[in-house]
Amino acid sequence: MAKMIDIGGISVAAELLRFIDEEALPGTDIDRAAFWTGVGHLFARFVPENRALLAKRDVLQSAIDRWHEECLGKPIDQIAYQSFLREIGYLVPEPAPFNIGTLHVDDEVARVAGAQLVVPILNDRFVLNAANARWGSLYDALYGTDALPGSVKPGGYDPERGAMVITHARAFLDETLPGWERVLEGEGHDALVGRKTGGWLFRHNGLHIELVIDRDHPIGRDDPRGIADVILESALSTIVDLEDSVAAVNAGDKVAAYRNWLGLMKGDLEARFQKGERTMTRALEPDRAWTAPDGSEFTLPGRSLLFVRNVGHLMTTPAICIADGSEAPEGIMDGIVTSLIAIHDLKTKGRYRNSRKGSVYIVKPKMHGPEEADFTNRLFDAIEDLLGLARHTLKVGVMDEERRTSANLAACIHAVRDRIAFINTGFLDRTGDEIHTSMRAGPMVRKSAMKESAWIKAYEGRNVQIGLACGLSGKAQIGKGMWAMPDLMADMLVQKIGHPMSGANTAWVPSPTAATLHALHYHKVDVFARQRALAGQATPSLDLLLTVPLADRVNWSGDEIRAELENNAQGILGYVVRWVEQGIGCSKVPDINDVGLMEDRATLRISSQHMANWLLHGVCSVAEVDEALLRMAAKVDAQNAADPLYVPMAPDPAGSIAFQAAHALVFEGAVQPSGYTEPLLHMYRARVYALADGAV
Repeated sequence: MAKMIDIGGISVAAELLRFIDEEALPGTDIDRAAFWTGVGHLFARFVPENRALLAKRDVLQSAIDRWHEECLGKPIDQIAYQSFLREIGYLVPEPAPFNIGTLHVDDEVARVAGAQLVVPILNDRFVLNAANARWGSLYDALYGTDALPGSVKPGGYDPERGAMVITHARAFLDETLPGWERVLEGEGHDALVGRKTGGWLFRHNGLHIELVIDRDHPIGRDDPRGIADVILESALSTIVDLEDSVAAVNAGDKVAAYRNWLGLMKGDLEARFQKGERTMTRALEPDRAWTAPDGSEFTLPGRSLLFVRNVGHLMTTPAICIADGSEAPEGIMDGIVTSLIAIHDLKTKGRYRNSRKGSVYIVKPKMHGPEEADFTNRLFDAIEDLLGLARHTLKVGVMDEERRTSANLAACIHAVRDRIAFINTGFLDRTGDEIHTSMRAGPMVRKSAMKESAWIKAYEGRNVQIGLACGLSGKAQIGKGMWAMPDLMADMLVQKIGHPMSGANTAWVPSPTAATLHALHYHKVDVFARQRALAGQATPSLDLLLTVPLADRVNWSGDEIRAELENNAQGILGYVVRWVEQGIGCSKVPDINDVGLMEDRATLRISSQHMANWLLHGVCSVAEVDEALLRMAAKVDAQNAADPLYVPMAPDPAGSIAFQAAHALVFEGAVQPSGYTEPLLHMYRARVYALADGAV
């Protein structure tokens, strides 16, 4: 149990208090006593409302459960269904047409379209890799992935592969910058914006392309024009994540997370690690200096613009206890501490500038409807007042990943209309909530069929159309979700162009290399021209969005049911065992077919809710689920056999904390709040900590 210290009417874990007093507050010009008094007042003001909003979620869900139980077995009448949802307050009236009023938004958010990374905040090396992914080598991305056919031959540099890379890169330059070669011969070019010794800089669709000229380089030496590389502006922005991709369950975890955010805002974060026999140090990249054609000097950011994702409204944290002795809402704590830390950037106390417009970008996940968005807006008002920040310095990114938010998206945007910086979809979480909300309506389609359901197509289309109608174009991001397969870049290049074609001016990628390859799509597609073409088109109907993805007939064979259960069970176990036993919140996890997928908690939500739904409606039995979990525990053990830190599950399922967590996620899934996995994961991770401390 962490030592707690009373201050400002609350109790704060000593470790967190020291971090804030000795590391976060110095340099902000904020008085310590005033800060802690204000924090206490802020919790006293917002905790009751936070609790009331969570209670309303439960009331609405109970009403929906009863409605579906009364109608079970009958087709859902959309007129009656939507009338009921309006009656209980699940659906609210649409706001009158409006345009958002967000000001002081960085170009990377509003005026340039490009890739976005999401990185777990607890891994300093990954965080630095992502922050430095603003610029990426096209040569390296093509050479080392399956983006081109074949593979690298062993034994050092493969000249045949290298020739393929150069040919592909030249084709990209020819298509994107016709006549680019003239620059190397001393002529001008409309897209040329800068030069330096050994480099030429072009701009296309707002993104920069650098030609690296180096005849001493092994590649440039053999190139007729001395081109050693083509560098693309890649990850324009990065979400530094405290939520779905991290395992942070106590004060120590939270301080480690906040300390990395502080290092980013101060610009002094470093990571030291072993690479072979060498100790490597990684730090933030500096800005890049150029000379314009008119002779003037300018710089470009060397790093991604950094967002920070706070946790949602549900979870509480033992790092702070409020006056009644209960744990404080973790989302409120995140809002206060991450904003405090960002002052080091706002006041340019750090080595580098993150936001050149003086904004702080906070992604707020898992909000249910406009009341909760309004709560976040007023919470951010109060945090700005506490920290002496101008109104709307804190920008908000709204994750459109809950059904009540999707169904009321315009009203949610309206609630944060003067600080909204992005909306973004999330298939996995959104599907998890789709299943949980309609859990008692009947058995759902197989998980693979969800992407072809009427609701998901309406969801993705409505997100863009409503965003455009609310004036986000040129002021905020309209984003799309993650490509989860970091080893399948050829498939990504074929499929992910659909995101900019949809009108989204950003989309998530799993690695810096993927960001460089995804940047090619934003050169092929002028996203803002696409947004102009899409503006005013019909928005997919609410009827489609609210079409529950029920199976028409439950006539799956035993083999099909077993395959579905095993696919879900393997995905749950493969992720949970790392989260619970090792505290790894995001990693490349092999799926049932041994394809590496970048997984986070959303994976658990969809899979556990799907299994819980089939259990509830008798598609499968308890015994069948237990057997699937045991079979897949053995498979996951085998997949992790080379990990010296791995604790096998199959030999002793009853004694495996990770296996018991996975079991609970399924068998208690129907009664988890909104189908979330966090309460159970935190509980089982805390047991691992307790065992390590000898408390159990």
